[in-house]
Amino acid sequence: MEYYLVKWKGWPDSTNTWEPLQNLKCPLLLQQFLNDKNNYLSQVKKGKAIIPKDNNKTLKPAIAQYIVKKAKQRIALQKWQDELNRKKNHKGMIFVENTVDLEGPPTDFYYINEYKPAPGISLVNEVTFGCSCTDCFFEKCCPTEAGVVLAYNKNQQIKIPPGTPIYECNSRCQCGPDCPNRIVQKGTQYSLCIFRTSNGCGWGVKTLVKIKRMSFVMEYVGEVITSEEAEKRGQLYDNKGITYLFDLDYESDEFTVDAAQYGNVSHFVNHSCDPNLQVFNVFIDNLDTRLPRIALFSTRTIYAGEELTFDYQMKGSGDTSSDSVDHSPARKRVRTVCRCGAVTCRGYLN
Repeated sequence: MEYYLVKWKGWPDSTNTWEPLQNLKCPLLLQQFLNDKNNYLSQVKKGKAIIPKDNNKTLKPAIAQYIVKKAKQRIALQKWQDELNRKKNHKGMIFVENTVDLEGPPTDFYYINEYKPAPGISLVNEVTFGCSCTDCFFEKCCPTEAGVVLAYNKNQQIKIPPGTPIYECNSRCQCGPDCPNRIVQKGTQYSLCIFRTSNGCGWGVKTLVKIKRMSFVMEYVGEVITSEEAEKRGQLYDNKGITYLFDLDYESDEFTVDAAQYGNVSHFVNHSCDPNLQVFNVFIDNLDTRLPRIALFSTRTIYAGEELTFDYQMKGSGDTSSDSVDHSPARKRVRTVCRCGAVTCRGYLN
């Protein structure tokens, strides 16, 4: 008779018991057990290791350890997924998936929905006026007052070229929440999945639904720090081979967004030299041109299951030239090798 070692929910490991199959009324867990076992064996075979013949019908210690670790990882990732969805303030759901290795949730990452100012930096610059439009498409709205055109068409797709700022209606405007010039402020509308990549790029983000071209996907948020502080942190990040600094250089280079420890789903979006997301500067309730919000829009149709990427060298100005990057003090450091695999790959992230 086959017996399975059972970890009882809510009880310590010391109360684990061996149970015959007939006592187990958990088909999903049993299927996960078999899947984990088969995954481990397939990984061993790929490594061309010799698997001893199993004569006594017991699991080898290495297999048993893997299955236990995988089960604990699955529980930890589910708890993290639940935590992310409790903290988010947007419509789209967040899912977490790891079918590649035993990596669990990051231990030093905190989910936030908006910029977190570092000590000594104030983001309070509340807008003092707003539009009184009845139809923001046809009247003199916030973008016109700022000297630019309305960024969106009637399908909520961006119609302006990269480098042009977006001015959305704000809290002082008399138009309602259904105003066509309120897109970024509503947050991510798509269900996204943080997943473990199989190409050595760590975590990545994929969409679970089709995203139309030129659509708003997510904001890039993090801790707002000075460029001087960014230079110091950048040295440390380069030694670890990570890149989370985004310079707010719409009109000046006083501030940088650091998403290493504080951020949202965008923290996990990988770089590509041929990305499907484009960066835009956005102004809503804070019109300080030193502190634009960073929005990521799709450059083409992105299909369900496809990974989301943006160019880490891309600026809100739309410039990705090396000269533009070198002018930023937070970028003059050890170069990190790029693994995007694009035909147009430049070879480095920075």
